[in-house]
Amino acid sequence: MTFINPVVRFLSGSGLPRFGRRGGFAVVAYAFTVTMIGTTLPTPLYPIYSSEFGFSELMVTVIFATYAVGVIAALLLFGRMSDEVGRRRVLLTGLALSALSTVEFLVAHGIGLLLVGRLLSGLSAGIFTGTATATLADLAPREGAERATVVATLANIGGLGCGPLLAGLLAQFAVAPLRLTFWVDLALVIPAMVLVWAVPEPVRAEGRVRLRPQRLRVPPQARTAFVRAGLAAFAGFAVLGLFTAVAPDFLALVLGIDNHAIVGLVVFAVFAASTVGQTMLVAVFRTRALVVGCVGLIAGMGLLALGLALASLVLVVSGAVVAGAGQGLSFRTGLAAVNQAAPPRQRAEVASSFFVVAYVAISAPVVASGVIAQLQGVRAAGLILATLVAVLAATVLILLARTPPGHR
Repeated sequence: MTFINPVVRFLSGSGLPRFGRRGGFAVVAYAFTVTMIGTTLPTPLYPIYSSEFGFSELMVTVIFATYAVGVIAALLLFGRMSDEVGRRRVLLTGLALSALSTVEFLVAHGIGLLLVGRLLSGLSAGIFTGTATATLADLAPREGAERATVVATLANIGGLGCGPLLAGLLAQFAVAPLRLTFWVDLALVIPAMVLVWAVPEPVRAEGRVRLRPQRLRVPPQARTAFVRAGLAAFAGFAVLGLFTAVAPDFLALVLGIDNHAIVGLVVFAVFAASTVGQTMLVAVFRTRALVVGCVGLIAGMGLLALGLALASLVLVVSGAVVAGAGQGLSFRTGLAAVNQAAPPRQRAEVASSFFVVAYVAISAPVVASGVIAQLQGVRAAGLILATLVAVLAATVLILLARTPPGHR
């Protein structure tokens, strides 16, 4: 018993020294970043997997879309779990799923394990994103609510962008990229798990787990704002899916670039621009942010289409940056508008519906582009998807133009 009791206290978290609120805030931000890094690590590696396992561009998009399935499942099933069992337990669950996903990639010898790894990665992201954002808000000082939002955005989108950059550099300049990349990821995730044990628990846990699917419902008074914001989110997340799933094929098959570091850098540029859009440009454009964001999506897709047509890396990267900034602007503004329009007691339902729309966008159009690439080639797939995004963004602009200023 003298040995068992300390172990029990450790597993329950009671046997560890606790961080203060400031230390806990930093730990959660680190764990959030690490979890999101793991979700996008495979992007520059898809060409290597395709060569090793012999699958097509279509299968790459299916593997990628499996991630979105995991995210949506987690959002619907586990969205409120941290309110019931405590933030720390849910954060640890998300980190454990992230570690399991990494192990799946480490031992992968075929498509099946890659699909399982992506599904686990999606579950980890879906569980972690909402809980980590809420925990940062809980641990921030009362006057630091805006800081918590900015840090959550940087950890989330910044982590998504750093994943391809890290994997691309390792794949290009190190040995055994399909193994080393994920050993590095484990070396980041395991310390995060240890540190999160010592984060103070800001929620009084009920101790019961009730898996109730989150309802997806938009009340009448929020539908106008939801349609505009949802269309913009669909267009923006389709852009993220486009670059994180098929950017390696664009660069290799259209531009003749098979440098993994460049692939990672291009994808990083999209997410970096999105981060700037969400954290800086929103404050610059204020009430016009959604309009400017949609214009950015249209302009970015125009540059991408031109880059694919002319086989120009400069134009493709320019399109990535402009579209990424537009995505960040439109997403942050759209989510704020939806939250403002929804009744307070239904905000969770409306926000869940909004995120489901976003993650359908990160999967369905990308799989469609894989089918088109299989039939008509990668260039045609990129041009068609770019046109779809531009049309959706233009539709939002038309809806905004028809809406009286006081009702926007």
